[in-house]
This record gives sequence, structure tokens and C-alpha cells, in this order.
Amino acid sequence: MTALDIPETVRKRALVLGAEAWVAGLPQLIAEIEREWSIEVGRPFSGGSEAYVAEATLVDGSRGALKLLMPRSVDVERHEITALQLAEGAGCARLFRSDEGRGAMLLERLGAPLAESGLSPEERLEALCAAAMRLWRPAPDCGLPSGREKGRWLVRFIGETWEELNRPCLEQAVDYALACAERRIDAHDDERAVLVHGDIHEWNALKAGDGYKLIDPDGLLAEPEYDLGVIIRADPVEDDDPEPRARACWLAQRTGLDETAIWEWAVVERLSTGLVCTQADLQPFGQEMLAAAERAARR
Repeated sequence: MTALDIPETVRKRALVLGAEAWVAGLPQLIAEIEREWSIEVGRPFSGGSEAYVAEATLVDGSRGALKLLMPRSVDVERHEITALQLAEGAGCARLFRSDEGRGAMLLERLGAPLAESGLSPEERLEALCAAAMRLWRPAPDCGLPSGREKGRWLVRFIGETWEELNRPCLEQAVDYALACAERRIDAHDDERAVLVHGDIHEWNALKAGDGYKLIDPDGLLAEPEYDLGVIIRADPVEDDDPEPRARACWLAQRTGLDETAIWEWAVVERLSTGLVCTQADLQPFGQEMLAAAERAARR
């Protein structure tokens, strides 16, 4: 296994995070885990950006996937592992084994991503919504951050990163997203909060039986509308679109949840994701997300 086996998106993200030493040490880390967990690691999967993920074969011949998280903080690793443990394979990939200190997880191997399914946009939206609803559950005192904390983090990140990147989108879009974030922070209710995934999209949903399971959970205790806002954050908001909130409306009707809360989380996540992609030079996606955020703010 060589550095050439590492997907380019992972390399770029490692450079942004200053994790070059982690990249260089991956062959040794994989060899250690193969010995300790009695697994054989195969080819890497493409498509991720925050971790190295590869095929794994367990000692009994069953198929798994080894995920090695890029070092960012102990909290990030603990939150993902905690979320997977709480889910117990419902809505999310099942976790077989983990090593928090090394950011290592052995997971069930799933199928192709929803993004490659050929399903219609409506069918894909339904699949993501169904997976999210299977995951949601009360999880008080589990140690995961709250939706209020995530909202505050997003406020700081948007303000600081927008300035650091020399204001890559209109101030109007930033003001609108920050106002939406403040309303969601104020609306947080610990008694209503559930375990949410936090990063649901078509590449984080993999085929499992006759449905889909989610991978790579951030792990939060938040209002369930947060996950639905994340699902539609990449929706284009065209200048001539008479119903820019149509998906938020559909999801609200499908789940019985609040349309405004879904839309406001989508606004915040759309702008913050555009900034993340711009920061990591993932273009043109970053520019497209920021342009959509500007169009939403003009309505």
C-alpha cells in the first residue's frame, strides 16, 4: 500500500488540516490494525474526504470496511463512534469494532452510493428521509453536542471563514444565514432533541438490502429538522424558481415536522458547506453552493 492509493480528495483535506504526517503513516497504521484485529485490508474506496476507507475481510471471511479518521480532534472521533453505537445498525452502518485513540472503525460493508442509483430526485429524497427517520431516537446524557452548540459553532465558522476567504459571497447571504442560525439556536429544546446524523447526502447513503443506510455520522442531539435541512442544502435555488422551499415543504409533510425549521437549517448548511468547499478548493461545487446561498437570501 502506497501513498498513491489515497484518494486525492483525502490528500487535499489532509493538507488543509495539517495532517500530512497522518498520510505518511497510513501504511504502518493499517499493518498494525490488520495484525491486531485479524483482518485483511484491500483496495481503498473513493469519494470520501475526511478519512481513509478501504475494503476489509474478517477472519471468518465476512466482508467489512476499515475506516481511519483523519486526526482533527478526539471529540470528532468519539462523536462518530458514539453515534454508530447508539444507532445499532438502524439507519446507519453497523459498527463491529473501534479504536477511538487511533480513529479506527471496522464497519459493515455496504453497497453502492445513492448518488449512483439512477433513482429520480424524488425517490432519492425519500430514501434519505427514510434512513434519517430510522436513526432518530432519544439519547439523553450520551455526551454528544447539542443542536444549540452546533448552531453556535456554525455562526462562528461562517463569520470567521467568510472574512478569511476574502468575502467570497455577498454579505446579504451571510446575514441571512446567521439570522436563520440564531433562530434555530433559540429554538433548541433538550426534551425534543434526538440523535441526528448531521451530514446526510447522496454519497453518505449506501445500498443496504432493499433500502439505504447512512455512513459518516457527525453525531448530534438536535431537533430532527436539522437532518432534513442538511439533506436539501445542496438544492439549487434558481432565480426563476417559484417554489424554492418545495423540498422543505415536502419533507415537512412527509415527517410531520416544521417546514420553517427545515428551510432555515438548509440555508445555514448551504452557506457553511460552500465555505468549507471553497476553503478546501473543491470547485466548482463551493462556488455553486455560495451562489445558491446568495439567491436564497434575495427572496
